Amino acid sequence: MKARIVVSAVCVFDRAGRLLTVRKRGTGMFMHPGGKPEAGETAAQAAARELAEEVGIVIDPGDLELMGVWIADAANEAATDIEATVFRAPGTWQAHPSAEIAEIRWLDLAALDPRAALPADLAPLLTNHILPELAAAQSAALGHGGGPPGGARLQTRRPDA
Repeated sequence: MKARIVVSAVCVFDRAGRLLTVRKRGTGMFMHPGGKPEAGETAAQAAARELAEEVGIVIDPGDLELMGVWIADAANEAATDIEATVFRAPGTWQAHPSAEIAEIRWLDLAALDPRAALPADLAPLLTNHILPELAAAQSAALGHGGGPPGGARLQTRRPDA
């Protein structure tokens, strides 16, 4: 059985509708801001603390919107799964790398070609669970029902398009 790490993560969007991803120092994969809860913290408290520490976004834990809990391969630890409680930070945000974050990258979901492979440097939680979940939610909001075939690609449109 694989080792498992429990984490909290947050989907954060900017005014252009792009999804925030971060790369931690000494790693090559981009993922959500987030991390392991400290003793006594709820998943939402851990998520809010990590947002503040990693990218300077301050939000009340009660304002975070639960998206779900997923198990995925850990991006940077071999033979390890993560159990990720993922939230969405309502509104739009600006971010800057802090603490162990080496780089931030805003992922333009509207520019992703649904016929092309996703960037190879995205964490499995993003590619296997969150991007399909966001695509399904966008599709449902547009009245198309369901997500894209196979749930592996994301097709969205900008709200102002």
